[in-house]
Amino acid sequence: MSEEKKKYNVDSFNLDHTKVTAPFVRLASKKKGKHGDVVTKFDIRFCQPNKDFMATGEIHTLEHLVAEYIRDEIPDDVIDFSPMGCRTGFYFTLWGEHTEEEIAEHLVNVLKKVSVWDKEVPAATEVECGNYKDHDLEGAKKRAALWVNGITEKGCSCYKN
Repeated sequence: MSEEKKKYNVDSFNLDHTKVTAPFVRLASKKKGKHGDVVTKFDIRFCQPNKDFMATGEIHTLEHLVAEYIRDEIPDDVIDFSPMGCRTGFYFTLWGEHTEEEIAEHLVNVLKKVSVWDKEVPAATEVECGNYKDHDLEGAKKRAALWVNGITEKGCSCYKN
């Protein structure tokens, strides 16, 4: 009798984390609404699962910078850019249909800027942020540079089964 793999309701729980190689962009899901509207969600992986993870200050600062500046790249479609609980990457949710290649290109543009960021972290005050003291700009810059370099070196920015 063969064992069937359990199927979870959460897409990322069904991903074999032992077979992926970070960094990558992966289409996690695409939903079509009752009125034809489409929402796409991408897995933006920075760290190799179960081998590396981001400190809270790094991931928090990346979230602030990317969430703010990805909207310059894709002004009308961004819904959310939010960290994964495992701290290995982010979920990026958008209106409309988008490809992994398109998202990777936009993220490379933004993360190149983040990797050399020399200004204040946006919205990092007590009034604007719920944990404003927990930021690490230098760590975020290093993670951004690693992601861009990893994507560039791979020659392919997208997850392949």
